[in-house]
Amino acid sequence: MTLKIKFKHMKRILGILILIVTIFIGCDTAEENIGYGNLVLNFEHKVDNDPASYDLMIYKNSAGNNYEISEVQWIISDLILIGKDNTEWPVGGEDWIHYIDSDLASTLRWEISELIKAGEYTDIRFTFGIKGEKNAPGMFTDPPESNMIWPYHMGGEEGGYHYMKLNGFWLKEESDRTPFNFHMGVGQIYDNENNITGFVQNWFETTLPLPGFIVKNENISELKIVMNIENWFINPHIYDHEVYGGKIMNNQEAMGKISENGSDVFTIEFYDE
Repeated sequence: MTLKIKFKHMKRILGILILIVTIFIGCDTAEENIGYGNLVLNFEHKVDNDPASYDLMIYKNSAGNNYEISEVQWIISDLILIGKDNTEWPVGGEDWIHYIDSDLASTLRWEISELIKAGEYTDIRFTFGIKGEKNAPGMFTDPPESNMIWPYHMGGEEGGYHYMKLNGFWLKEESDRTPFNFHMGVGQIYDNENNITGFVQNWFETTLPLPGFIVKNENISELKIVMNIENWFINPHIYDHEVYGGKIMNNQEAMGKISENGSDVFTIEFYDE
């Protein structure tokens, strides 16, 4: 009787062990069959649906300011792909941040080194600028990224770098060619004696739809992110250089409006296969 009971227990234990091993083997096999691909993001700057032209006084914003663009420099970070089932695939490691510069063609193409799980994705989300806790002074030691430094006294421990430098000129009162530094970063709160009493984070997240976008196994998938420059000046606020002047790094009212206008600045373009 005792031997029969022990044998039954041994059979039960053996069955459990076999089940566990089968599950692990199944998981490993499923993991091997997932597949991964590469993602490349290209960047373009446009005005009114056309590629941006530089150093030409040919544009007019919604406030009636005639303006020209000299250069556009900005930072994208915390990229996330969102799948059909709402699962998120965050791109991390060294690929969590990228610098774009209209004067440096190499920065207009971001070949993400981290492999992306193959499958269909419905949206892409990213941060314009750098989230406060990550925007640490001294993070970049070499140009061109280090040239994006934000003055420490204007941003503190969470305001290390500009989010964007959009530089150019506008015709002040339609006659005087005046430089503007349309810069974005951490804003400041001032007291009545013009002392800084606090800081304001102006970064924002953007989610863009990716209808039918598929990352294929062992293939390179490409997207283009377009910055539509005219939209910085439109919605929901009409931005007027005559009101805010040429330098706004210490003007949170101006930067706050720019941040809110950023809601429809970016669009996605697809490449024909």
